[in-house]
Amino acid sequence: MLTIHKTNTRWLVTPLNIYNKYFMKKIFVNPLWAFVTLFVMLAMFMSQPVFLESVKLKYFDTLITSKEPTENNIYTVNIDESSLDKWGQWPFPRTVYAELIHNLYARNAGLVIFNVMMPEKDRFNGDAFLANTMGQLPVILPNQPSDRTKNTPKNPGAVVVGSEHMHVIPSAPGITANLPALEKNAVGVGIVSTKEEVDGVNRRLPLVVAVDGVLYPSLSLEALRVIAGDPNFQIKLNEFGVEKLRIPKFGSIATEQDGRVWIDWSQTSKSVSAADLPKDFDGAVVIVGVSAAGLANPVGTARGAVYPQDVQAAVLATMFNGSNIQRPDWAQSAEYMFILVVGALIILLSRWTYVGLATTVLGIVTPVAASYYYFHNGAFLGDATASTITFVLVALHTYGIKFVSEFLQKQAIKKQFAGYCSKEVVEMLQKDPELIKRGVRKDVSVMFSDLRGFTPIGEHYGDDVGGLAKYMNGYMDAITIPIMNNKGMVIKYVGDASMHMHGAPIDDPNHARTIVKVGLEMLDAVDRYTADMEAQGLPPAAMGWGCNTGTGFIGEMGSTERHGYDILGDMVSTAARLEARCKAYGVLAIIGAETYNRTKDDFFYLYLDNLQPKGKTVADNIYTVLRIKGNEREYIMDRDTHNAMHAWYKQKKFDEAAEMCAMMKGTFNGQMDKYYEIWFERCQFMKQQNLGDDWQGEWIATEK
Repeated sequence: MLTIHKTNTRWLVTPLNIYNKYFMKKIFVNPLWAFVTLFVMLAMFMSQPVFLESVKLKYFDTLITSKEPTENNIYTVNIDESSLDKWGQWPFPRTVYAELIHNLYARNAGLVIFNVMMPEKDRFNGDAFLANTMGQLPVILPNQPSDRTKNTPKNPGAVVVGSEHMHVIPSAPGITANLPALEKNAVGVGIVSTKEEVDGVNRRLPLVVAVDGVLYPSLSLEALRVIAGDPNFQIKLNEFGVEKLRIPKFGSIATEQDGRVWIDWSQTSKSVSAADLPKDFDGAVVIVGVSAAGLANPVGTARGAVYPQDVQAAVLATMFNGSNIQRPDWAQSAEYMFILVVGALIILLSRWTYVGLATTVLGIVTPVAASYYYFHNGAFLGDATASTITFVLVALHTYGIKFVSEFLQKQAIKKQFAGYCSKEVVEMLQKDPELIKRGVRKDVSVMFSDLRGFTPIGEHYGDDVGGLAKYMNGYMDAITIPIMNNKGMVIKYVGDASMHMHGAPIDDPNHARTIVKVGLEMLDAVDRYTADMEAQGLPPAAMGWGCNTGTGFIGEMGSTERHGYDILGDMVSTAARLEARCKAYGVLAIIGAETYNRTKDDFFYLYLDNLQPKGKTVADNIYTVLRIKGNEREYIMDRDTHNAMHAWYKQKKFDEAAEMCAMMKGTFNGQMDKYYEIWFERCQFMKQQNLGDDWQGEWIATEK
């Protein structure tokens, strides 16, 4: 279908093309486009890119570290720089380890976890001495997952149900174990293993690790088993992961599907140097580890960089106190559903700006408040970052489109009205475009004006269209400037005529006075323009205007593609007919009765007639306004004579009235001479009419 046709001079656009252009503009500034942002963000969060996953985990860190600290009867004993000063080069002789273990129990340690690997023989031959000590005092040792098995790890004594699903558990090719004598005499042996998150931080620690089809407990889980006095731990697996993990005498431990447990960093322990032990550990669990610079590497956690023994202490306390942090499998799906529903509401409710913004704020605040509440009252981890990021972007998209739409609307208003009204009015309409969109019923004043004597002007220019256009543009500039300066609104230009109003869209409580003032300024402006034209040898310009005041219906009117700001009402048609009667009365301006009644003390008025315009059923008084160009007292005296003439006229004494018309010529500096000539003829005409007793001086117009 062809919608645009090219001619030799221009492109002709068909209605279908106009419709398509309008339709596309409406589509691209539709806030519903924000649904694209909503779905894109949901897809991104579901794909779990590293950056967004890191943001979520950082939020979890904030929740976890926000809890009030709980102090536990756990000590970490650090082999630090002071210890090196005391016992010399690392690693120490294992007799020193044995002495340290004896010393810890002598100071009332409840259980010693010696978090130091010993897979090689002691260069000082102290292995037997240490093994003998461990045979007398309970010590738990660590093992380390590795790419191959070294030494024989202690049998974990695990009871596994659903071993065919062991693939869901973190695994390693082998284990680096301690020397056999040490493994044998240790009361328990646990795996020291971490599994970093995507950002390199350790937040969850595996409680079990699979090696060659055998499940080994973590060091902290093994410590809990030893404390409980159970011979083994029990685990039940299914196709989704760990269904249940328990130590019989202690109870179940909540874990993730892969057997990891969240570290609760509100669980605190006390830390001392191995070289400076307290007198009494009061039955505490003591975890010995290395912290000397260059000998141990801190690990990244939600609390910052800490040493492995601190991690083990926090995990042990987490399980022992039952403060297992949980993030159920359904949590993420519930969060995505919440994002979808609230995101859609933000978009749909944006039609009501404040309702939409309130929904956005509630959508952001609610997940944050809920996540804090449920974490502190149930150790439940809820993510508020996905919803916050999504709702902010969706709101920015939604209200960004609304902003662009309003900006384009304001630019259209500026383009539409910049040449028709004052700068202040344009700015007001840009701030509130609805002043144009919504129609109002308002009290205003309207003026119509028309160029007088166009025929000689047109004859002067002949075929010189450009010259005539320049002349007319100059004339329109002259009459428009007073309108603009007084914050009026030009409704339309039609050929050499114009229509404007005061009182809308910008309020003007004195609009009746303003419109008459503007009319007089327009006459002065045309006089100046005429003087300039005559100085160039061009024909003079003249104008006439009529104005009226009353209630009109104002707003944007027209078709979908072509419309404008306009006013309708009886007072408007009356104003147009008053302007059309200027020539019939020989005056430059005619003012309606309501305008006169509101401003009769502000200007110099003369009564003209009791006119019933064509199409009207009621007559009303009309007036003209004069510019005083001489002695004001003479004008006032002549007005008294003028009013006396009309008194004779209304008394049907037409000869006396006609005589006074002849006498009045030359008064008012000649501004009313044409009127008196016309009125003289009116008196002669009325003399011949058969007027009834109820005649009050009204004149019924037979033409507009």
